[in-house]
Amino acid sequence: MSGLDRKNILITGGGGFIGSHLAESLVEDNNVIAVDNFITSQIENIQFLLEHPNFEFIKHDIINPIDLNKFPELKQFKVKALGVQEIYHLACPTSPKHFNKYPVETILANSYGTKNVLDLARGYGAKMLFTSTAAVYGYYRENAPIREDYWGEVNPVGPRSSYDEGKRFSESLVMNYRHVYNIDAKIARVFKTYGPRMRLDDGRLIPDFIDSALNGRPLHIYGDEYLTATFCYVSDLVEGLIRLMHSDEPGPVNFGSDHAYRVADVARRITDLTQSKSEILFNEPLPYPSEHGVPNINRAKEILGWFPLISLDDGIRKTVEFMKAHYRLYGINFKTRN
Repeated sequence: MSGLDRKNILITGGGGFIGSHLAESLVEDNNVIAVDNFITSQIENIQFLLEHPNFEFIKHDIINPIDLNKFPELKQFKVKALGVQEIYHLACPTSPKHFNKYPVETILANSYGTKNVLDLARGYGAKMLFTSTAAVYGYYRENAPIREDYWGEVNPVGPRSSYDEGKRFSESLVMNYRHVYNIDAKIARVFKTYGPRMRLDDGRLIPDFIDSALNGRPLHIYGDEYLTATFCYVSDLVEGLIRLMHSDEPGPVNFGSDHAYRVADVARRITDLTQSKSEILFNEPLPYPSEHGVPNINRAKEILGWFPLISLDDGIRKTVEFMKAHYRLYGINFKTRN
Protein backbone atom coordinates (compact mmCIF):
# COMPACT_ATOMS: atom_id res chain seq x y z
CA MET A 1 0.00 0.00 0.00
CA SER A 2 1.49 3.36 -1.02
CA GLY A 3 1.96 6.29 1.34
CA LEU A 4 -0.87 8.23 -0.28
CA ASP A 5 -3.25 5.30 0.22
CA ARG A 6 -2.58 5.01 3.94
CA LYS A 7 -4.56 6.96 6.51
CA ASN A 8 -2.79 9.04 9.15
CA ILE A 9 -4.13 7.76 12.47
CA LEU A 10 -3.41 9.35 15.85
CA ILE A 11 -3.66 7.32 19.06
CA THR A 12 -3.47 9.18 22.37
CA GLY A 13 -2.33 6.89 25.13
CA GLY A 14 -0.58 4.92 22.40
CA GLY A 15 2.07 3.62 24.80
CA GLY A 16 -0.49 2.06 27.11
CA PHE A 17 -1.84 -1.46 27.35
CA ILE A 18 -4.78 -1.11 24.96
CA GLY A 19 -3.21 1.70 22.92
CA SER A 20 -0.15 -0.35 22.02
CA HIS A 21 -2.29 -3.27 20.84
CA LEU A 22 -4.41 -0.88 18.79
CA ALA A 23 -1.28 0.62 17.21
CA GLU A 24 0.04 -2.85 16.40
CA SER A 25 -3.23 -3.77 14.71
CA LEU A 26 -3.36 -0.60 12.58
CA VAL A 27 0.26 -0.02 11.64
CA GLU A 28 0.59 -2.39 8.68
CA ASP A 29 -2.00 -0.57 6.55
CA ASN A 30 -1.85 2.93 8.05
CA ASN A 31 0.53 5.58 9.32
CA VAL A 32 0.21 5.50 13.10
CA ILE A 33 1.18 8.38 15.38
CA ALA A 34 1.23 7.38 19.04
CA VAL A 35 1.12 10.09 21.70
CA ASP A 36 1.85 9.38 25.36
CA ASN A 37 3.49 11.01 28.38
CA PHE A 38 4.27 7.67 30.07
CA ILE A 39 2.79 8.72 33.39
CA THR A 40 1.32 5.22 33.76
CA SER A 41 2.31 3.45 30.54
CA GLN A 42 5.77 2.29 29.49
CA ILE A 43 8.07 2.47 26.47
CA GLU A 44 8.43 -1.32 26.44
CA ASN A 45 4.88 -1.60 25.13
CA ILE A 46 5.83 0.02 21.82
CA GLN A 47 9.56 -0.77 21.65
CA PHE A 48 8.97 -3.26 18.83
CA LEU A 49 7.06 -0.62 16.83
CA LEU A 50 9.67 2.12 16.96
CA GLU A 51 11.58 0.74 13.96
CA HIS A 52 8.44 0.28 11.87
CA PRO A 53 8.38 2.73 8.92
CA ASN A 54 4.66 3.42 9.41
CA PHE A 55 4.97 4.30 13.11
CA GLU A 56 6.04 7.45 14.91
CA PHE A 57 5.96 8.27 18.61
CA ILE A 58 5.52 11.69 20.20
CA LYS A 59 6.03 12.22 23.92
CA HIS A 60 3.40 14.74 24.95
CA ASP A 61 0.88 15.34 27.70
CA ILE A 62 -2.47 15.64 25.98
CA ILE A 63 -3.81 18.03 28.63
CA ASN A 64 -1.77 20.58 26.69
CA PRO A 65 -2.76 21.48 23.10
CA ILE A 66 -0.71 19.75 20.42
CA ASP A 67 0.38 21.12 17.04
CA LEU A 68 1.42 18.19 14.87
CA ASN A 69 3.13 20.52 12.41
CA LYS A 70 5.82 21.24 14.99
CA PHE A 71 7.14 17.67 14.97
CA PRO A 72 9.68 17.16 12.16
CA GLU A 73 9.45 13.37 12.51
CA LEU A 74 5.92 13.55 11.07
CA LYS A 75 7.08 15.03 7.77
CA GLN A 76 7.32 11.53 6.30
CA PHE A 77 3.55 11.17 6.83
CA LYS A 78 2.91 14.54 5.12
CA VAL A 79 0.59 15.55 7.97
CA LYS A 80 0.74 19.21 7.02
CA ALA A 81 -0.63 18.46 3.56
CA LEU A 82 -2.69 15.31 4.13
CA GLY A 83 -3.86 15.90 7.71
CA VAL A 84 -5.12 13.21 10.07
CA GLN A 85 -8.07 11.01 9.20
CA GLU A 86 -8.76 9.17 12.48
CA ILE A 87 -8.07 9.84 16.16
CA TYR A 88 -8.46 7.25 18.91
CA HIS A 89 -8.47 8.98 22.30
CA LEU A 90 -7.32 6.54 24.98
CA ALA A 91 -5.06 8.80 27.07
CA CYS A 92 -6.01 8.59 30.74
CA PRO A 93 -4.75 6.77 33.84
CA THR A 94 -7.03 3.76 34.25
CA SER A 95 -5.68 1.74 37.17
CA PRO A 96 -7.51 1.83 40.53
CA LYS A 97 -4.17 2.63 42.17
CA HIS A 98 -3.74 5.67 39.94
CA PHE A 99 -7.02 7.28 41.00
CA ASN A 100 -5.41 8.20 44.33
CA LYS A 101 -1.89 8.75 42.99
CA TYR A 102 -2.83 10.89 39.98
CA PRO A 103 -6.31 12.30 40.65
CA VAL A 104 -5.64 15.73 39.15
CA GLU A 105 -3.87 14.27 36.11
CA THR A 106 -6.81 11.92 35.61
CA ILE A 107 -9.50 14.59 35.76
CA LEU A 108 -7.48 16.87 33.48
CA ALA A 109 -7.03 14.07 30.93
CA ASN A 110 -10.81 13.70 31.00
CA SER A 111 -11.44 17.43 30.57
CA TYR A 112 -8.65 19.45 28.94
CA GLY A 113 -7.29 16.32 27.29
CA THR A 114 -10.57 15.38 25.67
CA LYS A 115 -11.23 18.97 24.60
CA ASN A 116 -7.79 19.22 22.98
CA VAL A 117 -8.37 15.98 21.09
CA LEU A 118 -11.80 17.12 19.94
CA ASP A 119 -10.36 20.43 18.76
CA LEU A 120 -7.69 18.51 16.83
CA ALA A 121 -10.35 16.31 15.22
CA ARG A 122 -12.39 19.39 14.37
CA GLY A 123 -9.39 21.10 12.80
CA TYR A 124 -8.50 18.12 10.62
CA GLY A 125 -12.06 17.02 9.92
CA ALA A 126 -11.02 13.67 11.38
CA LYS A 127 -13.14 10.89 12.81
CA MET A 128 -12.66 10.64 16.57
CA LEU A 129 -13.32 7.71 18.91
CA PHE A 130 -13.32 8.21 22.67
CA THR A 131 -12.73 5.19 24.90
CA SER A 132 -15.00 5.60 27.88
CA THR A 133 -15.56 2.98 30.55
CA ALA A 134 -18.09 0.78 32.29
CA ALA A 135 -17.39 2.96 35.33
CA VAL A 136 -19.82 5.56 33.98
CA TYR A 137 -22.62 3.20 35.04
CA GLY A 138 -21.49 3.47 38.65
CA TYR A 139 -23.14 1.27 41.27
CA TYR A 140 -25.36 -0.95 39.15
CA ARG A 141 -27.89 -2.73 41.35
CA GLU A 142 -29.89 -4.78 38.83
CA ASN A 143 -29.42 -8.41 37.82
CA ALA A 144 -29.92 -7.81 34.10
CA PRO A 145 -26.96 -6.95 31.80
CA ILE A 146 -26.25 -3.22 31.56
CA ARG A 147 -27.67 -1.46 28.51
CA GLU A 148 -26.23 1.73 27.08
CA ASP A 149 -29.39 3.65 27.95
CA TYR A 150 -28.84 3.17 31.69
CA TRP A 151 -27.79 6.54 33.10
CA GLY A 152 -25.75 5.28 36.02
CA GLU A 153 -25.23 6.23 39.65
CA VAL A 154 -21.81 7.79 40.24
CA ASN A 155 -20.41 9.58 43.28
CA PRO A 156 -19.04 12.88 41.89
CA VAL A 157 -16.82 13.52 44.92
CA GLY A 158 -15.77 9.98 45.92
CA PRO A 159 -12.33 8.33 45.71
CA ARG A 160 -12.95 7.28 42.10
CA SER A 161 -14.52 10.55 40.97
CA SER A 162 -11.54 11.76 38.91
CA TYR A 163 -12.02 8.71 36.69
CA ASP A 164 -15.72 7.78 36.92
CA GLU A 165 -17.16 11.29 36.86
CA GLY A 166 -14.32 12.42 34.59
CA LYS A 167 -15.31 9.89 31.94
CA ARG A 168 -18.94 10.96 32.19
CA PHE A 169 -17.88 14.56 31.59
CA SER A 170 -15.78 13.46 28.62
CA GLU A 171 -18.76 11.65 27.11
CA SER A 172 -20.85 14.80 27.43
CA LEU A 173 -18.09 16.86 25.80
CA VAL A 174 -17.80 14.40 22.91
CA MET A 175 -21.52 14.38 22.20
CA ASN A 176 -21.88 18.16 22.44
CA TYR A 177 -18.94 18.68 20.04
CA ARG A 178 -20.62 16.20 17.71
CA HIS A 179 -23.90 18.10 17.78
CA VAL A 180 -22.50 21.64 17.64
CA TYR A 181 -19.56 21.19 15.25
CA ASN A 182 -20.87 18.20 13.27
CA ILE A 183 -17.73 16.14 13.79
CA ASP A 184 -17.82 12.35 13.46
CA ALA A 185 -17.17 11.56 17.13
CA LYS A 186 -17.98 8.22 18.78
CA ILE A 187 -18.05 6.72 22.27
CA ALA A 188 -16.97 3.19 23.24
CA ARG A 189 -17.70 2.01 26.78
CA VAL A 190 -15.01 -0.50 27.70
CA PHE A 191 -15.59 -3.20 30.30
CA LYS A 192 -12.88 -5.21 32.04
CA THR A 193 -10.16 -6.03 29.49
CA TYR A 194 -7.00 -8.07 29.97
CA GLY A 195 -4.05 -9.46 28.04
CA PRO A 196 -0.31 -9.10 27.42
CA ARG A 197 1.44 -5.79 28.28
CA MET A 198 -0.65 -5.03 31.33
CA ARG A 199 1.41 -3.60 34.15
CA LEU A 200 1.64 -5.95 37.10
CA ASP A 201 1.75 -3.18 39.70
CA ASP A 202 -1.41 -1.21 38.98
CA GLY A 203 -4.04 -3.07 40.98
CA ARG A 204 -5.95 -4.88 38.24
CA LEU A 205 -7.29 -8.32 38.96
CA ILE A 206 -5.66 -10.64 36.41
CA PRO A 207 -2.14 -9.13 36.45
CA ASP A 208 -2.29 -8.99 40.26
CA PHE A 209 -3.19 -12.69 40.32
CA ILE A 210 -0.39 -13.58 37.88
CA ASP A 211 2.19 -11.54 39.80
CA SER A 212 1.19 -13.12 43.11
CA ALA A 213 1.11 -16.66 41.70
CA LEU A 214 4.54 -16.38 40.10
CA ASN A 215 6.03 -14.99 43.30
CA GLY A 216 4.38 -17.41 45.70
CA ARG A 217 2.20 -14.82 47.39
CA PRO A 218 -1.48 -15.31 48.25
CA LEU A 219 -4.05 -14.33 45.64
CA HIS A 220 -6.45 -11.91 47.33
CA ILE A 221 -10.11 -11.78 46.33
CA TYR A 222 -12.12 -8.90 47.78
CA GLY A 223 -15.39 -10.75 48.15
CA ASP A 224 -16.55 -14.32 48.60
CA GLU A 225 -16.45 -17.53 46.58
CA TYR A 226 -19.41 -16.34 44.51
CA LEU A 227 -17.96 -12.99 43.39
CA THR A 228 -18.14 -12.72 39.60
CA ALA A 229 -16.63 -10.49 36.93
CA THR A 230 -16.41 -10.30 33.15
CA PHE A 231 -13.17 -10.46 31.15
CA CYS A 232 -12.60 -9.46 27.51
CA TYR A 233 -9.31 -10.28 25.77
CA VAL A 234 -7.54 -7.24 24.37
CA SER A 235 -7.49 -8.33 20.70
CA ASP A 236 -11.27 -8.68 20.77
CA LEU A 237 -11.64 -5.18 22.20
CA VAL A 238 -9.30 -3.69 19.59
CA GLU A 239 -11.35 -5.27 16.81
CA GLY A 240 -14.48 -3.70 18.30
CA LEU A 241 -12.92 -0.24 18.50
CA ILE A 242 -11.83 -0.39 14.87
CA ARG A 243 -15.27 -1.55 13.74
CA LEU A 244 -16.90 1.30 15.63
CA MET A 245 -14.52 3.82 14.07
CA HIS A 246 -15.40 2.58 10.59
CA SER A 247 -19.15 2.61 11.22
CA ASP A 248 -21.77 5.35 11.19
CA GLU A 249 -22.70 4.55 14.80
CA PRO A 250 -21.90 7.35 17.30
CA GLY A 251 -22.48 5.25 20.39
CA PRO A 252 -22.22 4.87 23.23
CA VAL A 253 -21.54 1.18 22.54
CA ASN A 254 -20.62 -1.39 25.20
CA PHE A 255 -17.55 -3.56 24.57
CA GLY A 256 -16.82 -6.48 26.87
CA SER A 257 -17.64 -10.08 27.59
CA ASP A 258 -21.30 -10.78 28.27
CA HIS A 259 -20.43 -13.84 30.34
CA ALA A 260 -19.66 -13.53 34.07
CA TYR A 261 -17.05 -15.83 35.61
CA ARG A 262 -16.38 -16.61 39.23
CA VAL A 263 -13.25 -14.72 40.24
CA ALA A 264 -12.18 -17.68 42.39
CA ASP A 265 -12.21 -19.92 39.30
CA VAL A 266 -10.03 -17.40 37.45
CA ALA A 267 -7.59 -17.37 40.36
CA ARG A 268 -7.43 -21.18 40.41
CA ARG A 269 -6.82 -21.31 36.67
CA ILE A 270 -3.91 -18.89 37.02
CA THR A 271 -2.33 -20.92 39.84
CA ASP A 272 -2.70 -24.03 37.66
CA LEU A 273 -1.07 -22.40 34.63
CA THR A 274 1.80 -21.01 36.69
CA GLN A 275 2.18 -24.26 38.70
CA SER A 276 1.95 -22.10 41.77
CA LYS A 277 1.19 -23.27 45.30
CA SER A 278 -0.10 -19.84 46.28
CA GLU A 279 -3.21 -19.89 48.41
CA ILE A 280 -6.38 -17.99 47.54
CA LEU A 281 -7.65 -15.70 50.28
CA PHE A 282 -11.06 -14.08 50.52
CA ASN A 283 -11.21 -10.60 52.01
CA GLU A 284 -13.85 -8.07 52.94
CA PRO A 285 -15.13 -6.17 49.88
CA LEU A 286 -13.47 -2.85 49.15
CA PRO A 287 -15.20 0.29 50.50
CA TYR A 288 -16.26 1.15 46.96
CA PRO A 289 -16.99 -1.46 44.29
CA SER A 290 -14.70 -1.86 41.29
CA GLU A 291 -16.91 -4.30 39.39
CA HIS A 292 -19.56 -2.90 37.08
CA GLY A 293 -21.73 -5.84 36.14
CA VAL A 294 -22.22 -7.64 32.85
CA PRO A 295 -22.55 -5.58 29.66
CA ASN A 296 -25.43 -5.95 27.26
CA ILE A 297 -23.55 -6.09 23.94
CA ASN A 298 -26.55 -6.45 21.64
CA ARG A 299 -25.86 -3.08 20.03
CA ALA A 300 -22.30 -4.11 19.16
CA LYS A 301 -23.54 -7.43 17.80
CA GLU A 302 -26.37 -6.00 15.71
CA ILE A 303 -24.75 -2.84 14.38
CA LEU A 304 -21.08 -3.83 14.18
CA GLY A 305 -21.26 -7.61 13.94
CA TRP A 306 -18.90 -7.72 16.93
CA PHE A 307 -18.67 -10.14 19.84
CA PRO A 308 -15.72 -11.57 21.79
CA LEU A 309 -14.02 -14.59 20.20
CA ILE A 310 -11.13 -15.45 22.53
CA SER A 311 -12.13 -17.81 25.33
CA LEU A 312 -11.16 -16.88 28.87
CA ASP A 313 -8.98 -19.98 29.15
CA ASP A 314 -7.04 -19.15 25.97
CA GLY A 315 -6.75 -15.51 26.95
CA ILE A 316 -5.41 -16.24 30.41
CA ARG A 317 -2.94 -18.75 28.99
CA LYS A 318 -1.63 -16.20 26.46
CA THR A 319 -1.36 -13.54 29.17
CA VAL A 320 0.49 -15.81 31.60
CA GLU A 321 2.91 -16.95 28.88
CA PHE A 322 3.67 -13.35 27.90
CA MET A 323 4.17 -12.19 31.48
CA LYS A 324 6.50 -15.11 32.23
CA ALA A 325 8.55 -14.39 29.10
CA HIS A 326 8.78 -10.66 29.79
CA TYR A 327 8.92 -10.55 33.58
CA ARG A 328 11.94 -8.24 33.70
CA LEU A 329 10.06 -5.60 31.71
CA TYR A 330 6.69 -6.01 33.36
CA GLY A 331 7.61 -6.23 37.01
CA ILE A 332 7.64 -9.91 38.02
CA ASN A 333 10.43 -10.50 40.54
CA PHE A 334 10.32 -14.29 40.81
CA LYS A 335 11.68 -14.02 44.37
CA THR A 336 9.86 -17.09 45.62
CA ARG A 337 8.67 -18.73 42.43
CA ASN A 338 7.14 -22.15 43.03
